[in-house]
Amino acid sequence: MVYFVLPKIDKRKIVCGWVLCCSLFVIAQENYPQETFQSPMDIPLILAGTFGELRSNHFHAGIDIKTQQRQGLPIYAIGDGSVTRIKIAHWGYGKVLYVAHPNGYTSVYGHLQKFAPEIEAYIKKVQYQKRSYQVEVFPDLGEVTVKKGQVIAYSGNTGGSSGPHLHFEIRSSISEKPTNPLLYGFEVRDATNPVLEEVYAYPLSKNARVNQSTDKVELNFKRQKDGTFLADKVSALGTIGFGFKGFDRQDLAANKNGIYSVQLSVNGKIYTDYDFETFSFAESRYINTLIDYEHFGAYRQRIQQCFKTPGNRLGIYNTLYNDGKINIQEGMSYSVTLLLRDLGGNETKIIIPVEGKNEPVKIEKEEEKTDEYLVAKKNNNYDLGAATVYFPANTFYKDFYIDLKKGTDTITIHNSRVPAHRNFTLTFDVSKYSKEERKQLFIARLDKDLDANYASTYKRGNTFTTRTRNLGTYTLAKDTIPPTIRPKNFKEKQWLNNYSYLSLRISDDLSGVKSYSATLNGDWILMEYEPKTRTLTYNFDDKILDKTQCELQVTVSDNVGNTTIYKSTFYRK
Repeated sequence: MVYFVLPKIDKRKIVCGWVLCCSLFVIAQENYPQETFQSPMDIPLILAGTFGELRSNHFHAGIDIKTQQRQGLPIYAIGDGSVTRIKIAHWGYGKVLYVAHPNGYTSVYGHLQKFAPEIEAYIKKVQYQKRSYQVEVFPDLGEVTVKKGQVIAYSGNTGGSSGPHLHFEIRSSISEKPTNPLLYGFEVRDATNPVLEEVYAYPLSKNARVNQSTDKVELNFKRQKDGTFLADKVSALGTIGFGFKGFDRQDLAANKNGIYSVQLSVNGKIYTDYDFETFSFAESRYINTLIDYEHFGAYRQRIQQCFKTPGNRLGIYNTLYNDGKINIQEGMSYSVTLLLRDLGGNETKIIIPVEGKNEPVKIEKEEEKTDEYLVAKKNNNYDLGAATVYFPANTFYKDFYIDLKKGTDTITIHNSRVPAHRNFTLTFDVSKYSKEERKQLFIARLDKDLDANYASTYKRGNTFTTRTRNLGTYTLAKDTIPPTIRPKNFKEKQWLNNYSYLSLRISDDLSGVKSYSATLNGDWILMEYEPKTRTLTYNFDDKILDKTQCELQVTVSDNVGNTTIYKSTFYRK
């Protein structure tokens, strides 16, 4: 491997220049290298999640590899390279490592339990320097190098992970676009066809109808002898589109994963063809235009629409004829084919016969109209009594009637069936509260059970402000109770000679934990916080104790400033 000695400038630019010099020939190829990289794990690759899978407000940027419900399994560098980024956070990818390879790709390893000893020592030094568990660093090129097959970390469950697994990505080192890791020759057993659960037809033009309805209609279908599906004949008129709900499975796992490729054709002509070979992080939030978001907001189910809706700027389409919309004429017959594929070559097909008929409408789509019609391309500002709300232009994908409810302390901004693409600003007037009362007040979003959830609150004079993408009901809540701190694995004045770590449980009943810190015999120590279990952990290997009697002090504050200090004495030789 060749490294260049460069002056200290933007480290991310250095990486781009390095991989550009080393691998222009790779970038120019259409095919991905099949034998260059080794597997990141030495166990069979069984997937809990696939690339491009539909997630909340984003596409999944990698694959989730099952770790046999265990933590601490070795993670290997898939190729020679240089560590270009290390990040430790309470949420997101948790502990994550980025390795740039000379052939123009960067591999990403997330939700790690810990790093290999050399990398662990490197990042722990940074944590102690910054006195923070959460850190992000960009090592200079060549500062931390790895070899193919070298253990670089151990699998875990850190960050926004719902169970032990390895989140694994391969990105372009230049564009930073993620690509499907299964395109690089990694072996994943898959002889299972995608599963088609539901199919819907949508009237899209002003006078369109499907099966005498101006609202979307779920279609009945049956499996044929050849394994394909056939839907009941659809009667329609005007411009219509189709959507489906489904998932894919790989062998040896029951997880409902994402589908790689979707193709819709009409009378043999391809109208819509998209796949999850790659996408840009900048466009990931436009997932909310790919799915039927109104349906998702109401039922938490994702219907993928095979037609393009207003505001959709996704670049995943290979073919898009007439935005995937079908113009049905009276007296004409159409054969619509929906084809779902995975990367293993397995496919599921449904044929939908459509007959153009001018039949009377029996079911009208209910359109909720309010006094306020929001034009998405304009700035919109509303007075809600206790608060004002400001929507910058293009906060939303399309125009709609917005439902707003005024109040003295609580206001409602529409509902969860409309997605916001950009942050909007909500400002409460708190002039009627004293300065002392304001200290314990915060803006909260009420969930369906009317529980208050803290919204990041910026306090300035007589106003409280939050920026959010979440529509719903907001109120001013008061938090007067400080956090709690309890020891988990030790007691007061206990001898801890055989202990490798200290563990405490911290929690807050309302506004949530904002900060924590700890000292041991007066010196700052690194406490690892796992918010899913509300646990603080200290590793005794971090510090050589020069006293038998040890004094521990832990300080925890919530988001309005309520603070608890916990002190304990223990003994250790």
